[in-house]
Amino acid sequence: MRRTELAVSPFETGGTRRHDIIARVKDCYPGLSRAEQSVADAILSDVQAAVDATNAELAIRAGVSQPSVTRFCRSIGCEGVRDFKLQLARSLVVGEIFLAADNPLPAADLGLTPPFWASVLGEARLALREVERQLDPALVLAAATILGAARRVLVLGLGGSSAALAEETQNRLFRYGVPVMACKDPYLARMTIATFRPEDVVIAISATGHTSEVIDCVHIARTYHARTIAITTPGSALAHAAEIALTTKIAEYPDALTPSASRFAFLLIIDLVAAATGYQMGPLARENLRRIKFNLVDQGAGPSIEPLGD
Repeated sequence: MRRTELAVSPFETGGTRRHDIIARVKDCYPGLSRAEQSVADAILSDVQAAVDATNAELAIRAGVSQPSVTRFCRSIGCEGVRDFKLQLARSLVVGEIFLAADNPLPAADLGLTPPFWASVLGEARLALREVERQLDPALVLAAATILGAARRVLVLGLGGSSAALAEETQNRLFRYGVPVMACKDPYLARMTIATFRPEDVVIAISATGHTSEVIDCVHIARTYHARTIAITTPGSALAHAAEIALTTKIAEYPDALTPSASRFAFLLIIDLVAAATGYQMGPLARENLRRIKFNLVDQGAGPSIEPLGD
């Protein structure tokens, strides 16, 4: 037997669903003929060039005949070269940053700096500088005043780092005695916010500021006169929708394998808001921290009087 060709699901035909053609090429690779693997290698080594190349040019780059290029396209489930090229072009919508080859890590005993070292630490330093430069302290204090007097607080973050940041916000605020809940389910958030009153607060976190479910929840909260705080990018739809917008914009480092600068920046904003809320609550926040510390001593947290920040 020569190979097993990729079976295309009926669910994937006759519609407008976008296929991940690059993943399909990689998954099918072991079952392709040697000539077809050469075509796959030529495509994966430079996807943009493959999109721009003619059938003849792609054949030359792969060192095969033009019929081999056509057979490759059909072997991975495409109707032909044109269909394959269209799907390949769509795959670039996420950017070639995810297709870049990585430099090998240096051996640990050579004492060399890994290639990601400067980018990760540099992004953290950049976030610190930009938050300090862009964020209005008066808005942080205004948010803290609202949170310190809140009856209920819902922190909404959907997907990726926003969901983790919502949980971190809960982690920072509950220890002061703020009645806070992190939520990453848009339906649960809508139902919960529908029960809110003017003394309740929604904190909405979104790196883009354009997530429709998050914006909808802010609008619902404002319909019921609840207070709204956004942690997002300036000028976004979410920033305009919220009562208080805590924003920062940072250029991202072009490395898909390292954390984004906005994540560092949002963590800093959350820490500033949490600290301001603790100061706003004053003795009540300190008493709640004391109680937590007292009840952790017997659980191995240690008897030293250290800050209960994490």
